[in-house]
Formats: sequence, structure tokens, C-alpha cells
Amino acid sequence: MLPAVTERHATFAVWEDGFDWAPGEPVPYADPHVPGAPELTYVARSWESPVVATDFGASELIPSWNARTPAGTWLRLEVRVASEERGEPWTPWLVLARWAEGDPEEGSPITRTTVPGQVLDVGRVATDCYRATAPHRFDRWQIRVTGLRAPDAADATDATDATDDTHDGGWPEVTLVAGAALAFAVPDDEPTSAPTLGRAVEVAVPPHSQRLHVGTFPQWDNGGQSWCSPTSTTMLLEHWGVAPTPEESAWVGHDTDPAVVHGVRHVYDPAYRGAGNWTFNTAYAATRGLRAYVTRLRDLTEAERFVAAGIPLVVSVTFHRNQLDGAGYDTNGHLLTIVGFTAEGDVVSNDPNSHIVASNEQVRTVFRRDQFERVWVGDDGGLAYVMAPPGVSLPEPPAEANWG
Repeated sequence: MLPAVTERHATFAVWEDGFDWAPGEPVPYADPHVPGAPELTYVARSWESPVVATDFGASELIPSWNARTPAGTWLRLEVRVASEERGEPWTPWLVLARWAEGDPEEGSPITRTTVPGQVLDVGRVATDCYRATAPHRFDRWQIRVTGLRAPDAADATDATDATDDTHDGGWPEVTLVAGAALAFAVPDDEPTSAPTLGRAVEVAVPPHSQRLHVGTFPQWDNGGQSWCSPTSTTMLLEHWGVAPTPEESAWVGHDTDPAVVHGVRHVYDPAYRGAGNWTFNTAYAATRGLRAYVTRLRDLTEAERFVAAGIPLVVSVTFHRNQLDGAGYDTNGHLLTIVGFTAEGDVVSNDPNSHIVASNEQVRTVFRRDQFERVWVGDDGGLAYVMAPPGVSLPEPPAEANWG
């Protein structure tokens, strides 16, 4: 049981059907990441989620989506928030992503990207989430998804029909939209959660080291030194049997874990200048066939429930090397996996930074439970990627559900 003084509020909403698309105003857009790209006007259709109310003042909203974007199509993801308790009206719609599963070299009409510089008095867009500015909070939120297609695709059919999927260009196919609204404030002296499994449990997840890629493909976040998130995501893709095939990753040009490089290419965010965008990683996993989203877990007992169900997690940690025995490095933000627990409750992780050794044999690491929980929940708010095939049952969520 968590101490009453601890704020670990998290609520989760997900939509997987009933997307009632409505025709939208045409959207002019010139890709800022392609020199000399012309402005094109895209045909649009939109869906807005119902208004979601929270019983607490939330400080963060993380949207997620699972979609495929046929040739000539892309998505725009937006959020807005309000506070009934504080009497603060709806913010404008804020763009969290302009997203396509491919890139222009693969035929995508745009470069997937976030949109920096969206700052309000009450909050701001922080790459992959919305964060309220203290003392502001919100207790109402919505997500809007806009599907767009290129003019030449629209010319192939009646451009006014927002539900037509029959022509070559089609529309983006959206299968999941989710949002996690959160308020976490975990003190430094918070007690460590007690182990709940009473036995050793470990999911067999293939190890991959990001260090094998240091110095390669520097155009994507300076190479493997910064590829922790897509390397962790690739481990889970391989575990679930949906990693890129050799044919799909043949363009990499070498046989050193090319699936990792494939992942980097398909999650890279040029506005963020990195491959660690949380929602781009889960969206990429969804293009490989997984049901995937971002949320926050309250402590390791919730992570134990996933592992006991055979579902490994990708999580975010921040620490100095003396705060996490066995890591061997410092980080101000790092993604690794939770793949198991020892009988004593310590965390078994596939850490893609592999003790800064370029070897897949150095990836599996056991971390002390108290230290790991502190650098995960205390410093990074328990952030987690939940990624599994659609047919795999997740553990039952708590009453204040933070997954589903």
C-alpha cells in the first residue's frame, strides 16, 4: 500500500473502434525537414475523442496511437486540456505529432516530426507529451486525430468522401488512440515497494547492445551512443516475433543487428533530434503488429504483474552511476527493459547500454530493487512502453487504471 502522502495518480483511456471520421478543412503544409519542399494542400478528415474527466488535477498528458499510413497519407495528432476546478478554459489544440510510418525516401509525403515552440501560460508541449506549468493542473482532456492524404491521391476518387478507403492512396488506418493523464510526485525518501511474486520470473528477450552501433549512421542522433529506445523496442519486437526481416533491413548494408538500425530510422524525430521519442517508438511497434502505447506505472509491483503475465516492458530511468549498482555509467535519460525479477525481487533488465561494452553478451543485468525503483519511479515517474500482440491479455489494471 502506498503512503497517503504520495501522489501517484494515473488514469488511462483507450479507443479501438467507433472512429467517426468527419470531413475536415484542407491542410496546407510544406515539410520543414526537406529543403525546398513545396507547400501542398492535403485533404483531411478528423476524429475527436470524447472529453475525458479526471478525479484529480493532472500535470501531464501522454497520447499514443497505432496506425498505418498508406502511400500519400499521414496523421496529425493534437491534444487540448481544461480545468473545471480552476475555471481555466480549453487550451487551443496543440500538435503532438505529424506522423507517417515511412520517410520521404520511402515514399512518405512528409517527415515524421514533433512541433517545438508550443508554449502557453498554463502548459507546454514537451516533445511527446503535454505538461502543465505549476501551479496549473487540468481535469479535462481530449485527443484529436486528423488523417491526411496528398492531392494526387485525392484526385483518384471523390475527395469529399471522408470515409472512402477504396482508392490507391486510401486514408491512414487507425486502430488505437490512447491517452494517459498523470500526476506523480514521489519523494526521495519513499519506501521501496515489497516484492509480490515470491519466485524468480524471467521472460526470454533477445539481448541487443546499442554500443555495437556507435559511430554508424550519425545523421540519426549521432549513432548508437544514443539509440537506447529503439534498441529496447527492437528487443521486444524480436521477442514477439515481429522484428524486421533481413529483406526489410537489407538497406542497412551490414549484418550487425540491422533490425536495430531499421528501428532507429522509423522512430527518429528531427525536431527532437533523437530516436528517443516515446510515442514514435510505440507507434513504430504498432506498424510491426503490436498493440502499443505509453503510460506510467506506480511502482515495481505493477511491473511484476506484467512480467508474471509474460509481458516485458521498456522503461525510462535517470541516474548517476553511484545510484544504480552494476550500470557503470551516468544518464540524464535512458530507456532499458524490465524482463524479469529474481526470487528476492530484484530487477532483471536487458540494458542496451551494456555497461558501455559493445557486446550483446553484456546486456542482461540484475539491478537492486530499491535502487531501480528510485531511479525509475522517483526520477522518471515510472514511464513505460506497453507493447504486446493484440491477442495477449494484459494483467487486470488497478481501480484507477493506468493501462488497458
